[in-house]
Amino acid sequence: MSKLNILEFPDPRLRTIAEPVDKVDDDIRKLVDDMFETMYDANGIGLAATQVNVHLQVVVIDLSEDNSEPLVLINPRYQVIEDELDEMQEGCLSVPGFYDTVERPRRIAVESLDRHGNPQNFEADGLLAVCIQHELDHLDGKLFVDYLSKLKRQRIRTKLEKQHKQEQQVQR
Repeated sequence: MSKLNILEFPDPRLRTIAEPVDKVDDDIRKLVDDMFETMYDANGIGLAATQVNVHLQVVVIDLSEDNSEPLVLINPRYQVIEDELDEMQEGCLSVPGFYDTVERPRRIAVESLDRHGNPQNFEADGLLAVCIQHELDHLDGKLFVDYLSKLKRQRIRTKLEKQHKQEQQVQR
């Protein structure tokens, strides 16, 4: 397994729409393993392949405290079951250090393939539903900051751009 580089906002590659996976094979399973290693190393609970500059419909999630409940979603889709919305604080490994409240549907039905290419269908609510919707947004080139006001989004962009410039100067 290897740790992958996580793209950070406002990197334009984060806006790339992911392509469906044609075949779940050893290369996809290696990507999944590398994504889990990357996510766990960054103390995240979800990661979309788009965030590591692989533009395929692959998502990994683990909401457990001890990294014992890995969930793999390949070519995922969801439908809203309940129109009621939940407000939750969201953050993102691609927008490090920033958190804000986002409203999303409370309950969803999910269909995808697992790490072996087998179909899986389940319902999700609460944090899992929010996390799945957040990660699937990445596959569509969307970030949680897109749900914020233009002013908040611009402030975050400016701070991260400044931080990236400082990091580049240190590396030189």
